[in-house]
Amino acid sequence: MSDPSPNPATPRSEPSRSRSALRTAVVWDVLQDALDRRVKATGRQALDVLDTGGGSGNFAVPVARLGHRVTVVDPSPNALFALERRAAEADVADRVRGVQGDVHGLFDVVERGGYDAVLCHGVLEYVDNPAEGVRNAVAALREEGVLSLLAAGLGGAVLARALAGHFTEARQALTDPDGRWGTGDPVPRRFTAEQLAGLVESAGLRIGAVHGVRVFADLVPGVLVDTEPGAMDALLRLEAAAAEIAAFHSVATQLHVLGETGGTGGA
Repeated sequence: MSDPSPNPATPRSEPSRSRSALRTAVVWDVLQDALDRRVKATGRQALDVLDTGGGSGNFAVPVARLGHRVTVVDPSPNALFALERRAAEADVADRVRGVQGDVHGLFDVVERGGYDAVLCHGVLEYVDNPAEGVRNAVAALREEGVLSLLAAGLGGAVLARALAGHFTEARQALTDPDGRWGTGDPVPRRFTAEQLAGLVESAGLRIGAVHGVRVFADLVPGVLVDTEPGAMDALLRLEAAAAEIAAFHSVATQLHVLGETGGTGGA
């Protein structure tokens, strides 16, 4: 397949600025900047991108719309079916490939060292060995490449439980080794920014950037965002401004770490 050029009409706001954009806007902006730098560094308009646990294509399809080739690895056949349908609707089916698998058995389904960028979003919370998961993601990178790592943040869960009046559960999450607030907690594991950065560095990458994601979005009543004129855009700008400030990492619902190989240009 020849290298397709990125679509110049694709907006920076992809995924679209909607209620759901509060969950993705910061990560998308950082990721798109990282991909743009790789395009300039490699001289190739189309990169090879691996999305581990990419599900139905929340990031894979927008990345493909930029002109890149995306391989999605996910254990769910239903998610991969939805990915195929979504890619077809976005007219990028020729640039998106879905394969069934997971990050621990990654090289049963994809090649080592074959990708310019690897996305590992919402995966480490659920795997048995997060360190091995990160090592495999890094091993999938070419000699120069970037890793986009997104995982649940400990502080955001503690704050959310406390604000809901569940003080015992908040304290449980704060002291539990996996950051869980109880047996009914649907998230098996949460991380601090330092823990995630440590996993990335231990796998041989340097830290390009750390961002807090959904610092305010999960705490602000939806009615305020949906009914106040301009509130959505104002909240998105606030999220973007707070994302890079280390003090807010400790209360973010999610944490995003950009890891880069030694030869990759920084942010």
